[in-house]
Formats: sequence, C-alpha cells, structure tokens
Amino acid sequence: MRILVVDNNVELCQILREFFGTQQDLTMVGEAHDGEQALALIAELEPDVIILDITMPHLDGIGVLERLDSLGLKRRPRIIVLTAFGRDDLIARFTELGVDYFMLKPFSLQVLADRVRQFAQVRVSLGHAETAAVQTGGSNSTEGAVTRILHRLGVPPHYKGFSYLREAVMMCASTGYLSGALTKELYPALAHKYSTTPGGVEAAIRNAIIAAWESGNRDAIKELCGQHSGDRVPTNSLIIAKLAEEAHALQR
Repeated sequence: MRILVVDNNVELCQILREFFGTQQDLTMVGEAHDGEQALALIAELEPDVIILDITMPHLDGIGVLERLDSLGLKRRPRIIVLTAFGRDDLIARFTELGVDYFMLKPFSLQVLADRVRQFAQVRVSLGHAETAAVQTGGSNSTEGAVTRILHRLGVPPHYKGFSYLREAVMMCASTGYLSGALTKELYPALAHKYSTTPGGVEAAIRNAIIAAWESGNRDAIKELCGQHSGDRVPTNSLIIAKLAEEAHALQR
C-alpha cells in the first residue's frame, strides 16, 4: 500500500518514514508539509492512502479534502486524518468530505499501521442488496411509498441524505433488514453508486434525519419509531428499519 503523509511537522514525517520502512506491506511514497504541496503530490503519485494533518500553512487539511475531487484521480485514495481536535462538528465535516478514519494525536504507530491496512482495502462492489433492489418487481411503487413517507416526516428533499435514505429503505424492504449490513453492505453499495464514500453516505443520512427532527415533523418521526426513540434523534439504523417496515406494510 502506497502512503502519502501530509503534515507540517517535519519530525513526525521522519518518524513515520522510518516506521513504514519497517513494514513489508506499507510504503511511504512521499511527504508534504502544506496543503498546496499535498495536492500536487496527490496528483503526481496517486497514493492508495493519505495520512492527513488538518492544521497546515497555505491550505489546511479541510481545503485539501474540498479540492481532492478536482484532481481527476483514477481512484480516490483512502483518507486517514490525524488531528488534535476531537470536536463533533469537525468530525462531522470530515465525514462529509469522505474521510475514512480519524486518529487523535498522540497516537500509536502500530495502531496507525493497523488502521491503514484495515481501511486501505479495495472499495467494496455493489453487493447483493442493491442488485436485489433493482430486480424487485415492485420497486417503483415502493419508491413512491417511501418518498411519501419521507415527505410526511419532513426530511428535506434537497438534502443528499434524502436520496440515500430512500434507496437504503428500498434495499431493506426488498432484501430484509439486518442491522449488521448497514455499514458492511448498504453504505458501501450506496457509496459505489453515487461515487462517494460510506462515511459520506452515513453522514448525509444523519444530517437529513437531524434536519427532519429539528425542522420537520417530529411527532410523525416519534410515531414511526415508537418507544425506541424517546426524545432523542433516532439513529440511522432505527429510521431505516422502521421505514422499511412501513414501506413493506403499505405494499401488502
């Protein structure tokens, strides 16, 4: 796996270079100390993995992520962010921009290597869930039913999460909902279809649900989820499961 390290801490870059030099399956192909240099090296080297710091001169890590798609890469690299900041709003923004994993400084070199191996695998293909949804004869009527329910809940239709949520529900309604398949099948399948990342799909759905909870029809959401949600924003998995049940019931 070919790794590009982007961090303005020269000493840390040297430590990482020496460490990756001891790993037979990991190769550090370059290092950048600011965002502009990082973009140039990403375009030149097309690494498998980018280990990215956030606080850098000229262009910060978020700026690098925002401009990554403009490079026209053949394959989007995996992104592991190193940061000293664990704020929820920053993590949410990183997720929207397609970050695969976050590590808070200070960190263990061995854990970093393990995470690189874990997240740098080839992106999953569509899988059975999407295939089944496409092949299901009643998909159009199911889609209409799900769309109407989402409108009733007040999910903003202009949010990316609206489309992701609708398709996730259709997949579950046609194949049967399994909570463990959410991150292993549904998110990767949607990410493949929409040329984004599983983390981006998850964050977009989450944002859509939060928007519906805060500005949509909260009573309808509570009615859908029943006693499971209480007064907290329902989880993605709960919303998808309940919507799938509702859509399946309407098609009987």
